[in-house]
Amino acid sequence: MPDTSFPIAPVPAQDPKKKKDEEKDAKLDGKGTKDASKGKEGEGEELSEEDLQLRNELEMLVERLKESDTTLYRPALETLRTLIRTSTSSMTSVPKPLKFLRPHYRDLQALLETWPTSEDKSLFADILSVLAMTYSDTEPRGTLRYRLLASSMSSEPSEPGSWGHEYIRHLAAELGSEYTLRVEKEEEQPDKDVSVEELRSLGVECAKFLLLHNAEPDAVDLLEELEIADRLIGLVDDNNYARVCQYMLSCVAYLAPPDDQAFLRTVHDLYIQRSRFPEAMAVALRLWDRELISQNYQNAGNPIMKRQLAFLLARAQVPSEWLQSEDGAEPEEDLIECLSNTHLSEHFKEFGKELGALEPKSLEDIYKSHLENQPAAGPNIDSARANLAGSFVNAFVNAGFCNDKLMVDAPEGDSWIYKNKDHGMMSAAASLGLSLLWDTDVGLSHVDRYTYSPEEYIKAGAFLATGMLNCGVRTEADAALALLGEHIESKSVPLKTGAIVGLGLAYVGSQREDLSSLLLPIVADEENSMEIASLVTLALGFIFVGSCDGEIAATILQALMEREELALDEKWARFMALGLALLYLGQQEASDATLETLKAIEHNVSKQAQILVEICSWAGSTNVLKVQAMMHHCADHIEKKEGSKEDDTYQAFATIGVALIAMGEDVGAEMAIRQFNHLMHYGEPVIRKAVPLALGLISASDPQLPILDTLSKYSHDNDLAVALNAIFAMGLVGAGTNNARLAQMLRQLASYYYKEPDCLFMVRVAQGLVHMGKGTLTVNPFFCDRAIMSRPAVAGLLTVLTAFIDAKSFILDKCHWMLYFLVTAMYPRSLITLDETLKSMPVTVRVGQAVDVVGQAGKPRTISGFQTHQTPVRLGTRERAELATEEYIPYAAVLEGFVILSKNPGWEEDKMEL
Repeated sequence: MPDTSFPIAPVPAQDPKKKKDEEKDAKLDGKGTKDASKGKEGEGEELSEEDLQLRNELEMLVERLKESDTTLYRPALETLRTLIRTSTSSMTSVPKPLKFLRPHYRDLQALLETWPTSEDKSLFADILSVLAMTYSDTEPRGTLRYRLLASSMSSEPSEPGSWGHEYIRHLAAELGSEYTLRVEKEEEQPDKDVSVEELRSLGVECAKFLLLHNAEPDAVDLLEELEIADRLIGLVDDNNYARVCQYMLSCVAYLAPPDDQAFLRTVHDLYIQRSRFPEAMAVALRLWDRELISQNYQNAGNPIMKRQLAFLLARAQVPSEWLQSEDGAEPEEDLIECLSNTHLSEHFKEFGKELGALEPKSLEDIYKSHLENQPAAGPNIDSARANLAGSFVNAFVNAGFCNDKLMVDAPEGDSWIYKNKDHGMMSAAASLGLSLLWDTDVGLSHVDRYTYSPEEYIKAGAFLATGMLNCGVRTEADAALALLGEHIESKSVPLKTGAIVGLGLAYVGSQREDLSSLLLPIVADEENSMEIASLVTLALGFIFVGSCDGEIAATILQALMEREELALDEKWARFMALGLALLYLGQQEASDATLETLKAIEHNVSKQAQILVEICSWAGSTNVLKVQAMMHHCADHIEKKEGSKEDDTYQAFATIGVALIAMGEDVGAEMAIRQFNHLMHYGEPVIRKAVPLALGLISASDPQLPILDTLSKYSHDNDLAVALNAIFAMGLVGAGTNNARLAQMLRQLASYYYKEPDCLFMVRVAQGLVHMGKGTLTVNPFFCDRAIMSRPAVAGLLTVLTAFIDAKSFILDKCHWMLYFLVTAMYPRSLITLDETLKSMPVTVRVGQAVDVVGQAGKPRTISGFQTHQTPVRLGTRERAELATEEYIPYAAVLEGFVILSKNPGWEEDKMEL
């Protein structure tokens, strides 16, 4: 047997207080008295007759084991085992047999050493293993030592579970610490054979017992500590697999790589084993594993289940190439429609109609100027800036309903566009894309008339609108590429910009090779300005988000290396870095080689690119070490001297990075918010400017009161750049929620900043965001019970925040159209139930605050404070829905977005019985 390295520890020197406690224990054990039952000389405790009889019997059995007659051993050991197993105790006291045998433990240990190897010695070691639980403080891992000894000497060792739950828990704890010691020993002395397999075998035995006795979390923790969590696949059954999977998924956020990925793969296999395809697909999407996603989709034999999976894949915007069958057969038309989000616009309008939100809202409906406390005389407002704000507010508020009064339904020749000038015209024309969002049929005909405008800014805006209304929707016609592809080589910068950004938005996440071959040469061509090259890089980042495409990454890196220093000094360079970073979004260690290459670039943009690539790679992973690394970057103190080229922009990205990495899980997000408070007090100006943006990202479309109050405080900051970003963050936090408290805060800010055109412009935009889609849309990147992160959504949010890091150069200058990058994150926050023919079918549901029930006993309620509604129904970021009737069975695991229902075959029978 290999060395198990269990020393019998000598009793250490004790302090007087501990000695007194020991003496007290000895008295309780019956030591130090002539007759403990009588309590002579005030020592010991009074024992009942039953206890006295038990103690005498146990002492007699111990004496028998010391005799020379070996025939007495077996009966004595059997009786000891029976007495220990049948003893009962309260939750707070030690079982009586263990208490009475404790004084004899040392003698029994010495006695065991003298016995020859036999079945009797195995049973003796088994009993000592149980007694060792009372000596775990002075003699660590004794329980495990004797358990392994007993197993090695017996042909049929007893089940560890036969000694009860407490013994198994004790054994599990000792298994973990012994395993750690042996692994360390193996690392220190690689030539020495240190076996861990026997520990793993025993761990599996313990896990079996724990799984059968409703202690699934303990079983998972034990196998994880022994690094064999994948063995759960053979241990779970139909009764406990769901609880095991739930617990493992909740652990993923707290595990270091690669354990987190291994856990997800184990959960995926458990779900597939039981044909739970929606749950398995959700895990495959978290892993972003092309092979698993394709397998799950193809293996779902039920055509209706396949449609349900198609809705989930469409929400995550999975590239359609991933889902093609091996035989190359074309999927059915209704499946293509589900995967392409073809009917998204139609269902969204129906949803708006049910909620009474179909009527277009005017700007005054949002501003409610009569409630603002403005001076009677009124200031000299920059009307062009006010009209520009109106374009955005109108677009955000009426997004997706195709009927706003300013643009879509404006009388011919009386268009709002002409109330703007130059770049304002571009944003105003582009706002059409938001109003007509997802409606590719009607939308293109509305936008088309502006593509023939003699005014190039209007034409550029129309290109941008074309890209926006196709965002997230795939069509056979491929209209966006046909209309925009020819203009990316245009001589006019606005037209080129509109076409490039339009393509990026229209095909976000599609990973289409034809677009790569169209756009890559522009990045490589040094004759193109930094602005164009950066926007093309960004468009490629959007189209190939999270793809780790080597060819694109190499071309971008080469462009960064070959560009002149003057070009890299430009404000646009950060977007080239961001485009590169988006290729690695959520891919963790896949970006290591790119990070090493970036270190070779001797320019400030290199540091920005490194931070961006790192934060994108670990986005939503809640990796604590990466958060700490970002905090270290924030702690750097850069002294800017005259003539020095030191740049601190990277610190702003690091600040946003803390939010980006931590936003996948509540505890991490809460810790990050605390850090932001410190950064706001002690950080450099560039960091203080980024903190409100980070708060907006970590709580997008999730207006929690503490965050609202914090942002409200920052919106009155002396530094106008901080105030401006805080105002935008307020809009982001409340995006699409119609939050009344936030709307009131923004009205007060409109009065407060009536003399500051920039801040007033941002207040108006924030008001538009809060009422986005009249309260039916969300920009939160997490969906499916906040379990899956949408990569296109994160890409859009991060691009807008990057522009706000230097708002004066972008949003408040000529690039206000960059606000439209939010379109990739916009999605209906709804539950729409469909029948098996994909027609809308109203059912009764309960909607309430989601409650975390992982690891709780029984079947606790998963929602609290619920209200009963008829579908379609609006869902908040932290809300969860469940069916209020047993008449239907959902195909989806999570009631969110589109859910297909089937009739419950047992329901009619139940009704008849009633």
